[in-house]
Amino acid sequence: MRTLNIACETEYRRLDAFIAENSGLTRSHAQRLIEQGAVAIDGNIVLKSSSAVKQDSLVSVALPDEIALNVPAQDIPLDIVYQDADLAVINKQQGLTVHPANGINTDTLVNALLYRIKDLSGINGVLRPGIVHRLDKDTSGLLVVAKNDTAHVELQRQIQCKQCRRIYLALLEGVVKQDTGIINKPIGRSRTDRKKMDIAADGRYAETHYEVAERFANYTLVRFELKTGRTHQIRVHAAKCMLHPVVGDKTYGFKNCRFNLDGQLLHAQTLQFTHPSTGAEMSFTAPLPDYFERILRVLRNKS
Repeated sequence: MRTLNIACETEYRRLDAFIAENSGLTRSHAQRLIEQGAVAIDGNIVLKSSSAVKQDSLVSVALPDEIALNVPAQDIPLDIVYQDADLAVINKQQGLTVHPANGINTDTLVNALLYRIKDLSGINGVLRPGIVHRLDKDTSGLLVVAKNDTAHVELQRQIQCKQCRRIYLALLEGVVKQDTGIINKPIGRSRTDRKKMDIAADGRYAETHYEVAERFANYTLVRFELKTGRTHQIRVHAAKCMLHPVVGDKTYGFKNCRFNLDGQLLHAQTLQFTHPSTGAEMSFTAPLPDYFERILRVLRNKS
């Protein structure tokens, strides 16, 4: 049994939300632990997920012993941009799912990490070792992986407190009129298709900033910065709020795409955070994939 201690710096209305936003655990995982009597505030066990957390309180979470990992290590090509004793920064290729799910436990980033990196944090369980945040399968670019629980908690905290910068480039259908903008529409599961996300009044708060990087006759290259990290956030905000879906997005985009693509033209280009141990400011930039650059060259030549 391991105990995770988290100090509360500002008052929270709900205990489960506080744990989820400061530990790397999902909210549902936090709720299960609370119901099992595994969570205490200032030494007192709390059984209600809706309990408030006061400022300067200490929340203790008893994490069960890890079970044997049943996800195999696989020799999958992996671009490790940087690594040290606490973390690794990966430039993920398009088409690679981040972690196992729904009975599938092979051919993911986790399988590749297990083959190439000895130590990974265990706070997110055996199916997501080291995974602090994720990218969609068909989104390329940078993500950070934690090698121990201390680094994991701190990196997760930086993301939740908007101290970690995640900047993406996307090619959108059509011509975006405004040069810059902020979208803050909540995102939740679609009521008509549970595999999709949608703008939902009862969804989770989602904030995306954008600015136009380059314009073409019928397309716009846009730079996005995430302030929150909801599932499919950029893709949903682009399609539903801007009305300009990401080119090649088979879920939220146009049915007929002019280009022969395997997925959306969305790339996590820049990642900035503070190192969890040294306090150094870390900044990484990943070049656009060849298929993305090829299409931009075609559009520039026609312009």
